[in-house]
Amino acid sequence: MLQQYSGLGIYLIAAIIFPFIIVFVALILGPKRPNPEKLTTYECGLDTQGPTWVQFKINYFLYALVFVVFDVETVFLYPWAVKFQALGLFAFIEMIIFIAILVIGLWYAWKEGALEWM
Repeated sequence: MLQQYSGLGIYLIAAIIFPFIIVFVALILGPKRPNPEKLTTYECGLDTQGPTWVQFKINYFLYALVFVVFDVETVFLYPWAVKFQALGLFAFIEMIIFIAILVIGLWYAWKEGALEWM
């Protein structure tokens, strides 16, 4: 039974170890010439004035989340649209349910004020 999953286990071990090997090689072979100019914080070419920890409104993040939700919807709709005629009525009903769930999510975000800019 375990022999069937040996390839997957080797792949998993390689996937865990490979990033560490890459970082280690980069540390050894990478250039090490730090200077004060390279170690400064890049902030549009200007030095920061005052406190640099600024709080942002949560609405900006909510816009991003709503965008990601509808971007994922597009990713799922495209292959469905390509094979629309071959899938039949069951797939059409499933897609209607999927779109309905997304519309309910949009309505909820709108109701909660997540789409208001200010």
